[in-house]
Amino acid sequence: MTSSAGKVLVVLGAGPGLGMSMAHRFGEEGFRVALVSRSDRRHESYCASLATAGVDSRSYTADVTDQGDLRRVLGEIEGDLGVFDTVYFGPVSTDPMTIVPLPEAGADDVRAPMDRVFTPAVTVVREVLPAMMERRAGALFFGGGLSGKVPMPMLGNLAPASAALRMYVLTLAEAVKEHGVYAGTLTIGGLIERGDLYQALAEQAAAIGTIDPDDIAATAWEMYVQRDRAEAEFSAMAPAM
Repeated sequence: MTSSAGKVLVVLGAGPGLGMSMAHRFGEEGFRVALVSRSDRRHESYCASLATAGVDSRSYTADVTDQGDLRRVLGEIEGDLGVFDTVYFGPVSTDPMTIVPLPEAGADDVRAPMDRVFTPAVTVVREVLPAMMERRAGALFFGGGLSGKVPMPMLGNLAPASAALRMYVLTLAEAVKEHGVYAGTLTIGGLIERGDLYQALAEQAAAIGTIDPDDIAATAWEMYVQRDRAEAEFSAMAPAM
């Protein structure tokens, strides 16, 4: 594998949990990092943390669920840092979503999480993949929920969106590997330490189970290097009896 020095990682949906862990882990390997989120209120501290670790980074604000805004920010990043090698797509919205039990859910209830979790991921792929395929190089990572793989009735209408995202990424991985592009999903069952949801549910964290985002990012780097699997699962939940 060629050197990673000078390559660019774009973190879409940058937050204090997995997004920053991905930035630090890939930055350790010589990647420059572009952090993208809707608000810039934490960007200064993010970039300072990366600078302390010797990682070159820049921050950008954009609503990546808006195709025009996404296209704009990707153009800015390429203009500032050059062609990007890797994109990590994490949860875009931290706004609470109402959970509706599936026996009670209608089409609109199921569609709402799709529009906030699944559709933005497809939009990102549509924007960045053609250039990667043309170069025959690049990688795409997605953060997903374990409810997309293991039935979790308590998550109701949220689970179908996780399942759709997971199968989309796994199928995409098979479709693009012959074109030199890698795609992988990070399937997560538990609260990501330091993340926004973790902060909001701190009192319940012990009962839910937590996962160190540095461990996830370390595995993502292994997946990037080895490119022999399209999914890694991280679960803090006790196995069913």
